[in-house]
Amino acid sequence: MIHLNELLQYTNTLLESDTFQDYCPNGLQVEGKDVIRKLVTGVTASQALIDAAVEQGADALLVHHGYFWKGEDPCIRGLKGRRIRTLVQNDISLLAYHLPLDAHSELGNNAGLASALGLEVEGRFTPADIGMYGSIGNTLDGPSLVQRIAKALGREPQYIPAGEHAIRRIGWCSGSAQGYIEAAADLGLDAYISGEISEQTVHLARERGIHYFAAGHHATERFGVQALGEHLARQFDLQHVFIDVPNPV
Repeated sequence: MIHLNELLQYTNTLLESDTFQDYCPNGLQVEGKDVIRKLVTGVTASQALIDAAVEQGADALLVHHGYFWKGEDPCIRGLKGRRIRTLVQNDISLLAYHLPLDAHSELGNNAGLASALGLEVEGRFTPADIGMYGSIGNTLDGPSLVQRIAKALGREPQYIPAGEHAIRRIGWCSGSAQGYIEAAADLGLDAYISGEISEQTVHLARERGIHYFAAGHHATERFGVQALGEHLARQFDLQHVFIDVPNPV
């Protein structure tokens, strides 16, 4: 067990959350009970995940996608009101880490994606150095990398081929980071993997000659919360349960 403030201080320091200019507050978003014995983790603080955390008897819920995003309606009503009311009524704290949990070199989403795909990290790119690039070892063609991604993530990515050249050096950045495809092309990479795809991504991939794989926002961002939850459970002798609420996107 651990006190909430101790857990918060440790995690903020571990992820260096104060160094990020983010789209939402990182750390404690909803305060619940002081003593944490059971921690539930999940990707997004949806009603389904909160209800599952209640059923698990969680003291705290740790997610990648929390609340209070820049530009959204700040009023706590409707859907957001129901979610927060459920947390408060059950005395469950909500902790959320967005960019810090993408970027961490060991526990982050992109580190986890690299490990799952067998990628050797050589460096970082994108703002805040969240994205990574490296090599895949033996060269692959596009369909072979599709199969590797599908096996690792449990879903087949959308693949935009860009020529016949083989794939050896790859860039990747989880979630909605498809916009960094040109930065990946500028590095001379053969392929780029992210979570989502936009209409213009197809044209950019073809015209810049870089294979693109949209592997799923949710699918590419399951690694961080699981790894962080397991780390905290070992560090503080907590019960930890990761709950995956299925999301096809």
